[in-house]
Amino acid sequence: MAARLNPYLNFNGDARQAMEFYKEVFGGTLDLNSYGDFGQADAPNADKIMHGMLETTGGFTLMGADNPPGMESERGSSYSVSLSGDDDAELRGYWEKLSEGGSVSVPLEKQMWGDVFGMCTDRFGVPWMVNISAQS
Repeated sequence: MAARLNPYLNFNGDARQAMEFYKEVFGGTLDLNSYGDFGQADAPNADKIMHGMLETTGGFTLMGADNPPGMESERGSSYSVSLSGDDDAELRGYWEKLSEGGSVSVPLEKQMWGDVFGMCTDRFGVPWMVNISAQS
């Protein structure tokens, strides 16, 4: 397998819900493994996600996990997830689902560089950038 770059998202207890939400948005195959699955069945966080991976038919890979106890993270810090391409309908569909219940910081509209671009934060606090390339 070739090396690949993909986002890995950290959550404070709602990784299962977030990863299932992303599966609804993008489709594909979701594999979730809890701390209990990795030998910590009696731990207080046994049902929390130690590692999750979503692989979509469109070629996206998204990984995520719940932080272990004592390692809280601040929602929406130090990363964004970028979606880009030239399929207007597909990318607008993702935008609609991701922005629903979240907040929009840059509306999805034509920008000075000619592409349609927007920024939103989904209902789980994950910041997204969507760029639809201008048709040549």
